[in-house]
Amino acid sequence: MRPSSPPQRCRYAAQRHARSPPPLLAGRLGIPVVAEDLLAYIAAIASHPEYTARFREDLEVPGARIPLTAAPCLWERAVAIGRRVLWLHTYGERYADETAGRPYGRVLLPHDRPRCVTEIPDDVEAMPEKLAYDPVTQDLCVGSGRISPVPRTVREYEVSGMNVLDKWFGYRRRNPAGKRRLELDHVVATRWLPSWTTELLELLNVLGLLKREEPAQADLLNEVCAGPLITVTDLTTAGILPVPTEATKALQAKSDAGDALFDL
Repeated sequence: MRPSSPPQRCRYAAQRHARSPPPLLAGRLGIPVVAEDLLAYIAAIASHPEYTARFREDLEVPGARIPLTAAPCLWERAVAIGRRVLWLHTYGERYADETAGRPYGRVLLPHDRPRCVTEIPDDVEAMPEKLAYDPVTQDLCVGSGRISPVPRTVREYEVSGMNVLDKWFGYRRRNPAGKRRLELDHVVATRWLPSWTTELLELLNVLGLLKREEPAQADLLNEVCAGPLITVTDLTTAGILPVPTEATKALQAKSDAGDALFDL
């Protein structure tokens, strides 16, 4: 069926300790579905600005609403996009697949990569206090250091209204962000660490690649919402909703021996 506007949506909240999602998905889609695929689907659907813009009013109430497609081709497309998104979010440590162009631990823009044009000084006197940005030259200035090119979309990249670069730099500037409740909270770095420059370049590559995924994510979301959906009624009839109380509890930390949620 085609949903009305706004489309009928559902909140996915399966038992999070389960190794596999409910068989409803595999049954409706006619293809195997594992938990990692469901996570990738959610990442593809929700981790971009079009999702927030489309469901802005609904998101005023805590909890993400995820439209679940009943179209196998859209599901497979979403999973493919989501795997790449999660690979980027984890700096290549999860969902790595060399054959799919997702090498383990190596996330780099194919061209126009940001580079440190002017070294960020590591002496005490030159400890950076703020970020400056020139949208014309695409220069990101960290104190007296300079990194370029940094597209404006990357400089302005936000997650839930939080600017990612400002947040990252806020804990590394001369007077770092954060509350000072304990004596140890006042022990902060007095000089810029070279490793931070490496981290910043890695972050800029990740953000640049995430921006490239957004048009495909937006097109996908629009097609999913315009196509057949697995509805709240479907989930209720299958016994997935309402969610059991025990499934809403926070996950407990696991031992070093393993038992991770996903072994990817």
